[in-house]
Amino acid sequence: MAAVTRRRGAALEDALLDAAWDELVEKGYANVTIDGVADRARTGRQVLYRRWPAKRDLVIAAVTRHMWSNVVEVPDTGSLRGDLIAYLTDALAKRAEMVAIFTLNMADLFGDEAGTPSQLRERILGSGRRTADTIFDRAIARGEADPARLTPRVRALPFDLLRGHMIMAMGAVPDEEIVGIVDEIVLPLVGATATPGAARPARRDR
Repeated sequence: MAAVTRRRGAALEDALLDAAWDELVEKGYANVTIDGVADRARTGRQVLYRRWPAKRDLVIAAVTRHMWSNVVEVPDTGSLRGDLIAYLTDALAKRAEMVAIFTLNMADLFGDEAGTPSQLRERILGSGRRTADTIFDRAIARGEADPARLTPRVRALPFDLLRGHMIMAMGAVPDEEIVGIVDEIVLPLVGATATPGAARPARRDR
């Protein structure tokens, strides 16, 4: 084992969760071990056990920290279409790796009593208001969307569709899919229309 590095408080916890995330990315859930994480973080395994009694708890905490360290920005472009395209594009850039990792490790993770995917999502994200609700609320205020049509299912739809594409494509979703989700599905559902000739998202580096 590498020499122990003395840290405390938030610095120690950040180091432990960073190590757990790196182990998950490199080795997959089945091969993550408390000893491996402790060695990578240069600390003792009892330090980990005191905080997370089971491997799944440690990994879920690492995923949660990674997600909240890479928050998807809520844009304000002045239109519902622009906001949704910008938001989904940023979500793809920041969540593709995580979705790919979950897809590869899903069977092992949920086989280790992590609950159902929906329960895990609520554990990581919480059950409160979605940050993207701001996008729809602005659209209502601008008169772009019919509030009666913006049910919770419809509000969740663009992000559920993107997540499904990311799972099927292991994160490699073309920009055109995002435009299609917005123009062909979401805008008609909420009573809005795409602006003819509206700008498409800038292409991301592959």
